[in-house]
Amino acid sequence: MTTTKKSLTTTRRAVLAGTAAATFAAIPFMRTTRASAATQTLTPETIRGLFADLPGDLAGKIVAPAAAGRPGLAVEFNASARLFVGSAIKTFVLCEALRQADSPAVTETIASRQLALDESVWSPDAPSFNPPYLTGKVSERTTLEAMITHSDNTATDMALKLAGPGNVRRFIASTGLRSTMIPDSTRIFFGYLLDAANYQTFTWQDLVAAEKAGAAIVNSPLNNVQTMASSADDMVAYYSASLQGAFFNNPATLNQFREILAMCGTIWLVPLPLGVSAFAKGGSIDVPGFHAVCVPGGMFFDDRWVYFCLTINWYAPAETDTDTVSAFLAAASRALTLVKDALS
Repeated sequence: MTTTKKSLTTTRRAVLAGTAAATFAAIPFMRTTRASAATQTLTPETIRGLFADLPGDLAGKIVAPAAAGRPGLAVEFNASARLFVGSAIKTFVLCEALRQADSPAVTETIASRQLALDESVWSPDAPSFNPPYLTGKVSERTTLEAMITHSDNTATDMALKLAGPGNVRRFIASTGLRSTMIPDSTRIFFGYLLDAANYQTFTWQDLVAAEKAGAAIVNSPLNNVQTMASSADDMVAYYSASLQGAFFNNPATLNQFREILAMCGTIWLVPLPLGVSAFAKGGSIDVPGFHAVCVPGGMFFDDRWVYFCLTINWYAPAETDTDTVSAFLAAASRALTLVKDALS
């Protein structure tokens, strides 16, 4: 595997980050130990303290609406900041694709519609469709599932080609999300990172040639041209609406949307607390000098919904930084478990 191949490989990870300026309504909860059951209080300091030693730019938002007479919960830090979120933007592609197929028969529609899997859509980091070894036709449903479950970039470019990146952007704009940006395709995104003069028409052969030449990353993944960016504010607003069906006309489409998001590996990678129904799509990237992890989504338990987005961008010079990732994942799991315990 060449250095460029590694540099172009986005990975599925998830993260919770906490910094100053958080606001969190203190909520009592019970923790049972072998010795006794003690009433404790979840505070802003409890959440922030989990991430005190993490580097870089951190942002997050956790919101649980009040329900059945029980108080709500809200915590946020740097929530309006536009940060790199990687494959987390694939949820917008999923949503727009399902909106275009929205009907009582949506499942049958996306199962029967066949998409071309060939050199026109091959992209790196595609563990399901494995270019250049697989070609042929694949159903839209299988494509969407591969995009979310395994974050397959070839599947993403197939779904973007079908839905249309312009349509996805118009959908994002129509919801009032102001910090969210998607690329024209993941392959075009990689071409831009390599500063290819023809990045807008970057082909699979161009990518292979760049790898063989040992081409280096030139442009930052977080940019204003071809990127995968959002804010915690945008993500929480989107998930709180989409998971309740605000963008669909038919219950069957909402069910399909939830079903695919519930397959995402992010749920187990963090991991999110046991005992919840979780719906998420995380994202990340590692290139020399720039790293990012994002986990946004929603979870449901005890007749309560919690929506969250937790993001970190940091600037370690090495190509990977597993220590930071591990610390982030451990803190994320602990924080979301505390939130669940507080609301249960």
